[in-house]
Amino acid sequence: MNKDIITSLRPALVMTILFAILLGLAYPMALTGIGQMLFPAQANGSLIEQDGKVVGSALIGQGFASDRYFSSRPSAAGDGYDGLASSGSNLGPTSAALVDRVKADSETLAKANPGKPIPVDLVTASGSGLDPDISPEAAYYQVERIARVRGIEAAKVRALVEAGIQQPLFGILGEPRVNVLEINRRLDQIGATKR
Repeated sequence: MNKDIITSLRPALVMTILFAILLGLAYPMALTGIGQMLFPAQANGSLIEQDGKVVGSALIGQGFASDRYFSSRPSAAGDGYDGLASSGSNLGPTSAALVDRVKADSETLAKANPGKPIPVDLVTASGSGLDPDISPEAAYYQVERIARVRGIEAAKVRALVEAGIQQPLFGILGEPRVNVLEINRRLDQIGATKR
């Protein structure tokens, strides 16, 4: 009987070790190598550098607190834009905490643009809390504030938004969007001029 157990156990152990090596080491290393060869920027996190320093990722949202910049969507990830705590808030429409936060954000935004309807993505977080994009409407909503604070003509900032709109993939997958980090980097390249 012991011989039968050992005879049965040996192939099971060999197969477990073999598949652990194949699927736990060889396959991930092969995919990593292929990714590095064919798509090195994406495989390394789509990092964006400026003056030799990493300033962010095209795929991960980050907060911009200054009025000189386009604001991202609110983030419920950890303490805000925390990649290690990516998640939504799990607050439903009847949650008093969510209603209070949205009201406070809406009041702050309304002070900058009185009478203009506030785009919903400027007061609601995405599912991951790390969405790098906003809608074109959300970007246009911020044009006047940015132009005023920077001393730039609003038409220049509006043209910057138009140039930064990314269309849906194949014209049907997704929605038009503006990458906040990219548009803020372009904004810094515009010299301030008096209106």
